[in-house]
Amino acid sequence: MANILVTGANGQLGSELQVLSKKLKHHFYFTDIDELDLTNISAIQKFFKGRGISICINCAAYTAVDQAENDIKNATAINVTTVKNLAEVCANYNVLLLHISTDYVFGGNKCRPYLETDKAKPINVYGQTKHEGEIQALRKNNATIIIRTSWLYSSFGANFVKTMLRVGSEKSSLKVIFDQIGTPTYAADLAEALIQIVDRTIAESNNISKYLGIFNYSNEGIASWYDFAMEIFMLSGITCEVKPIRTEDYPTASKRPHFSVLDKSKIKSTFGLTIPHWKESLAVCINKLGY
Repeated sequence: MANILVTGANGQLGSELQVLSKKLKHHFYFTDIDELDLTNISAIQKFFKGRGISICINCAAYTAVDQAENDIKNATAINVTTVKNLAEVCANYNVLLLHISTDYVFGGNKCRPYLETDKAKPINVYGQTKHEGEIQALRKNNATIIIRTSWLYSSFGANFVKTMLRVGSEKSSLKVIFDQIGTPTYAADLAEALIQIVDRTIAESNNISKYLGIFNYSNEGIASWYDFAMEIFMLSGITCEVKPIRTEDYPTASKRPHFSVLDKSKIKSTFGLTIPHWKESLAVCINKLGY
């Protein structure tokens, strides 16, 4: 059994970890901004003291991609400074840090799935701050695992799936981008994977070095946002015409990668993970949402 701190516990991934924790023997500390201000390193040190934390899963992040373009100060504070603070305290207490990052660290100009070794070339503030956070995590704490994921959704919080279900019920048709390609990822699947990673690192704590570094995780398969929307409506039984449009036809404050599919070979071979296809997991989530 381990004492595990989960930050950003009220977000999609943190909420899924809370559900999962009820079936586990580990002891969890679930915190969000109200319980623990990660921008305050003294507060983090105080929280760690005497609790015997051995693993920290950092789900806290500034994820408003468009808003970040005009809110660089807060995006940097949450995606960079808090990671630096957390990594430093984890290092002081010999705590393994699992930090969640994003496919948006890549520029999206490749035509094959991205490897962990591919050079990061973010094209927006969100991706840039997340990449800087990765650098801080690896620099400040040697015992760090970074998990890059993509297109996260869940029955919790605000996300593309819930937006499509709402808008699709209100409108007879809508337009969705077809030339941005990635992989939808069910947060419940990622939560399960994180626990498998935690258990493996605990079981092989004397040989933990081979488990450290950067890993990619998403569901299997690929899709455009258009494909994603079509599948959501098919599974939910919502009748709504979906019209494919190009990125240039839907201008946003932030640029998005046109291709950000992640190669998951490393995480599957290292931790022995079996990853569901995105359509399979989407069906589970849609059912959970009552459709």
